[in-house]
Amino acid sequence: MKIVTIVGARPQFIKASVVSAALAPACDEILVHTGQHYDRNMSDVFFEELSIPRPKYHLGVGSGTHGKQTGEMLMRIEEVLLAEHPDILLVYGDTNSTLAGALAASKLHIPVAHVEAGLRSYNRRMPEEQNRVLTDHISTWLFCPTQTAEDNLKKEGIEAGVSITGDVMLDSVLHFLKLAKANPEKTAIYEQLGIAPKGYRLATLHRAETTDGGLPAVVRIFRAFERLPEPVVLPIHPRTRPLAEEAVSKEGFRNIRLIDPVGYLEMLLLTSGAKQVLTDSGGLQKEAWFMEVPCVTLRQETEWVETLVGNWNILSKLETEDILDKALHTIPDPAARGLMPFGDGAASRKIAAALLSQNN
Repeated sequence: MKIVTIVGARPQFIKASVVSAALAPACDEILVHTGQHYDRNMSDVFFEELSIPRPKYHLGVGSGTHGKQTGEMLMRIEEVLLAEHPDILLVYGDTNSTLAGALAASKLHIPVAHVEAGLRSYNRRMPEEQNRVLTDHISTWLFCPTQTAEDNLKKEGIEAGVSITGDVMLDSVLHFLKLAKANPEKTAIYEQLGIAPKGYRLATLHRAETTDGGLPAVVRIFRAFERLPEPVVLPIHPRTRPLAEEAVSKEGFRNIRLIDPVGYLEMLLLTSGAKQVLTDSGGLQKEAWFMEVPCVTLRQETEWVETLVGNWNILSKLETEDILDKALHTIPDPAARGLMPFGDGAASRKIAAALLSQNN
C-alpha cells in the first residue's frame, strides 16, 4: 500500500511522527511538506530527535494570502499525486495544507483520510474552521479524537467512515515528554532561562484574531501578564514579535520574558513545568490538559471543549481584567481528571490498523 501524507506546519509533523511510526512496518509512506510554515526549529535535529521520516517532496509554497497559498498548494500537490499514484491521501488537522491536500486528492478520486476529524469551534470566521469542515465533507475515513467530534459529524450528516480513535497528540506527548525529561541538554532550558518548575507561567500568542487589534490589543493582554505574581515566559511567534517587542518597550513591562521559539521537546518541558498556561493555541491548551497544567485560553470559543470540564481550561476575553480574573481565581477540580476523553494513548496504532486493513 502507498500512502501520501501532507503536512505543512510543525504540529502536523509531530502528529505524523507517531502515526508514521505505526504505518512504517507495512506501508510505503510518501511525506510531502507544503512549506506552509517555515520553522527554523525544523532542522536536521528536529527530524532526528522525533524520528520523523524526511519529506520526499518539499513544495516550498511559503506564506501568502489564504487563496494564493491554498491554490499553489493545490496545484503542486496534484502534480505529486499524479506522479505517485497513492492508494490513500492522509491529512492532519485544519491548516490550508490540510484542505489543499484533501481537495487535490478528491478531484483525482483518491480517498482521503483525515486525522482530527469532527472538531468544531462553530466560528466560521476562523480559516481553520472552514478548512476542517470542508475536509471532513470530502473524506472517506474520519478519525475523531473524541466522542464530541463524532457527535459533531453526525449533526452534519456524516456517519460513514467515522471512528473514534483517541487523540494522536496524547500519543505524542506521552512518548516525547519522557524523552525530553531524560535528556539533560533539554532539561537545561530551566537553568538557561533562570526559572524553576512551577515558578513561572507560560504564554503563547499567534492567532490573527488575537493580534488583529494591533498594539492596543497586545498591550491589554500584556497588562494582565504584568500583574501576575510569577514571571510570564512567552516564546514569541514571528507573527507577534514586532507588536510584542513594541508593547514591552513602550509600556516598560518587566514581568514578561520574551524568548525565541523553542523546539518541541523544550516546549513540552516548559509546559509541564509551568504553574499555568495562557494561550490562544488549540494544541497547547490540549497539551496543558494532558500534563495537568491549568490553562487560560485567550479566545471566546474552543474546538477542544473537553478541556473545559472541571476548569482545567477556561476561556477569557482579550481584556486585561478578565484575563487577570481568570488567571488568578480559577481553581481546577482534581475530580475532573478521572475523565479521559482523549483516549488511551494508542490513537496512532488504531489509525494505522484502520488504513492498513484496506490492503486486505
